[in-house]
Amino acid sequence: MFDIIKKLAQTYGPSGNEKKVAEAIIEMVKGKVDEIKTDPLGNLICVKKGTGGTGKKIMLAAHMDEIGVIVSHIDDKGFLRFSNIGGLPPHVILGQRVVFENGTVGVIWYEEDTEDKKNVKLEKMYIDIAAGSEKEAGNHVKIGDMAVFAADTISQNGRVISKALDDRVGCAVLVQLALNEPKTENDIYYVFTTQEEVGLRGARTAAFGIVPDMALAVDVCDTGDTPNCKPMSVRLGEGPTVKIKDSSVISHPMVKDRLIDAARKNNIPYQLEVMLRGGTDAGSIHVTAGGIPSGGVSIPTRYVHNTAEMVDINDVENAVKLLEAFVK
Repeated sequence: MFDIIKKLAQTYGPSGNEKKVAEAIIEMVKGKVDEIKTDPLGNLICVKKGTGGTGKKIMLAAHMDEIGVIVSHIDDKGFLRFSNIGGLPPHVILGQRVVFENGTVGVIWYEEDTEDKKNVKLEKMYIDIAAGSEKEAGNHVKIGDMAVFAADTISQNGRVISKALDDRVGCAVLVQLALNEPKTENDIYYVFTTQEEVGLRGARTAAFGIVPDMALAVDVCDTGDTPNCKPMSVRLGEGPTVKIKDSSVISHPMVKDRLIDAARKNNIPYQLEVMLRGGTDAGSIHVTAGGIPSGGVSIPTRYVHNTAEMVDINDVENAVKLLEAFVK
């Protein structure tokens, strides 16, 4: 699984520009699904038909996009001002490298006369791409160009550290599930969505087009196992989570209970998740097309929306097992 995670995490794909991620996924799953299509918003929809043609339509959604920055201005000395794509904690991104689609690399820094470094805001920050003038910078980067964080994907002590695990690790789970080809009478819609980080947008249109009988968002969630963090009953290495609630959805009781039942019957470790902040694609799916019973399976992740997120590989593998038991 690590190779799949690494390939996806290292592929460029900020919100609204997920094409390269979709291409990588297609290469991995072709031949393992019956239909591959892309909708007008860029969602990648891979369909595996069930046996017998009498089952349910199950939508499994993981978002392809990652957080990043977008150039809003180039000054006369060649420094780039920028805005955020998705949630960007300013204190986290200071000193980090970013890379544009064309390979141009920059460093994020702040105005030296800023009085309060702890509360520095994005408008007081800039990207240095080692250009000496506006013209030179313009030869490499244009207004509206997007960049993502530049950071390796490594495996260490049974855990994975990388940028963009939110939500390439969810995409990796769905890819592995598709490769496993679970035998079921249900039609499985593996949906790799766009623009989740900027408002759960792609999943809404995908769900409207599919109108599934039930849906799961496969994403990441925060943990409560680091020093002096906010209390939360989720820990790395103790299993994927069954979502009960986040800021965007209260999981449908039927979906939640079936996940728990599948975990128990198959001796798959799991945790219950009440996410204190943030939402997932389930938030837009469940209010689409007259209402769709929805829930979620999450991978416990430390340092979400950071340039070095962390997951436990056992949680990732058990998420695949839980979803396979669920769809069956």
